[in-house]
Amino acid sequence: MNGGKGLEQVDIILHNLITDKKVPGLAITIMDNGGKVLQKGYGFADLENRDKVDPKRTVFRIASISKCITGLALGKMVEDGIVDLDESFYTYVPYYPKKKYDFTLRQLASHTAGIRGYRGKEYALNQNYSIKDGMEIFKNDPLFFEPGTSYLYNSFDFVLLSLAMQEASGISFQQYIKDTILMPLGLETTFPPQKDVSSSTVENIAQFYTKKALGFKEAVEVNNTYKLAGGGYLSTCDDVAQLGQAILERKLLKAAIYDELLASQIIDGKPTYYGLGFQVSQDAKGRPFYGHVGNSVGTYTNLFVYPNDQKVVSILINCTDPKVQKELDLAIDAIFDGTV
Repeated sequence: MNGGKGLEQVDIILHNLITDKKVPGLAITIMDNGGKVLQKGYGFADLENRDKVDPKRTVFRIASISKCITGLALGKMVEDGIVDLDESFYTYVPYYPKKKYDFTLRQLASHTAGIRGYRGKEYALNQNYSIKDGMEIFKNDPLFFEPGTSYLYNSFDFVLLSLAMQEASGISFQQYIKDTILMPLGLETTFPPQKDVSSSTVENIAQFYTKKALGFKEAVEVNNTYKLAGGGYLSTCDDVAQLGQAILERKLLKAAIYDELLASQIIDGKPTYYGLGFQVSQDAKGRPFYGHVGNSVGTYTNLFVYPNDQKVVSILINCTDPKVQKELDLAIDAIFDGTV
C-alpha cells in the first residue's frame, strides 16, 4: 500500500459522492496483505431516519457478488464428487424442457449455455418464487445460441445452476451454501433474503434507493429468493471483504479447483473474461483481478481481488446503478499509486 496519501484520496473521492448526492450511502473495506487498511461508511443507510452506514453492521444486497459465493459452492461440490462440471444439466434436472442443444454445468456457470437474459420487468420481480419455481419464467424459451459458441451474461443461468446443485446434493441450495461456505468462512452477516436471519441483523438492513432527478426515492419492492445464486444474497461490506480475502488465500478448496473457477473461458480463441461465477478481467488501469461488479434493485457493488498485489476491495452502495463506476475506479487507482 502506498502510504497515507492514496487513502486520503480514496476518502475524498468517496466523501464527494455523498456530498454531490450521487449515492445515498456507501461502505468500503480495503485489505492489503491480509490486513484492513481502510474500512469506512459514508452517507446514510436510511435517509429518512439519518442512520449512518456502518461497514461492519449495515447490510446491503450484494447483487452479483452472490455468483462468487455460488462459484465456491460449485467448486466444493466438484471436489466432493457431487457434480461434474462437464456433465449435462439434464442429468441433474431431467424435468427441464428439452432444448435443441444439450448444455453443461460449466456452461451455465460461465454464461455460455445460451440461456436468455431478463425481459421487461423480470429484473425487479416481486414474486415469492422458490428456485424451482423461478425456472417457470424462462423454461419454455429456446436457447439464444448453441452452447459453447458464444457468451451472454445473465442471472437465469444461475437459477438453473443452483437447481442442479440442489437436486444433486439433496440439500436446499441455501442450506448447502450456509454449511459449506458461509459458516466455515465465518461470514455471519451474509444471508438469503427474508430467511434465516436474527432480528438484530434485520434491523441493520439498509433502505434501498433508486436515483431520481432530485435526490433518491425508495426502490420498488423485489423478491430475489429464486435467484439467490446469481444475485440474491445480502451482506455487510466487512463480510464481502472477508470473502474476497478467503478467495485470495484460496481457502476451503483445492488449488486445482480454484484454477478452474478463476480461468476465463475461451470462445473462438478469445477470452470471455469470465470464469465460473467470477469475472476474471482487468480493472480500468489494466491490473488483473477476479471478483464481481453487481447491480440490482436498490444496490450497486464491487468486489475486486488483486492476486498480484494481495489486495481486496469491497464496495457496497444502497442504490440501483448510480453511474459512479468511474469514480470508484479512481478511488481504486488511488489505492495503488497514491495519486488520482
